[in-house]
Amino acid sequence: MASKFPLLQREDERDTEVTWEDQQRINEFSKLNARYENLEDRYKREKEENEYLDDLLVDIELLDEDEPVMYKVGDVFIKLPLEDAQARVELDRAKISQRVQGLDAELSATQAKMDELKKVLYAKFGQAINLEKS
Repeated sequence: MASKFPLLQREDERDTEVTWEDQQRINEFSKLNARYENLEDRYKREKEENEYLDDLLVDIELLDEDEPVMYKVGDVFIKLPLEDAQARVELDRAKISQRVQGLDAELSATQAKMDELKKVLYAKFGQAINLEKS
């Protein structure tokens, strides 16, 4: 009996049983996808902060060497000699660059795991499953 409202095309109407292992793969993919999105957000924020620090270093180079620089530490600003301020900004930038590289590596590893799961799940379920971002 044909359905009044077919949701899948005829080729996708296969009755594929979802096994416990399949459900575990789907759950793992879902967790990895959520993790990927969180990592991506953190990566964007850290990369933006790194760019701000790059711009700040350029701006600091244009300042007069004799004038102290107001440097924010937590919620407080302190006056620092120009060289000390440059050193602190460079140190902060190096730390953030290291975090950006770590996040990039985590993103790549997570994407690779997701790609593996996609291959397995699409091979079994075809168009009956959607693992793409909307």
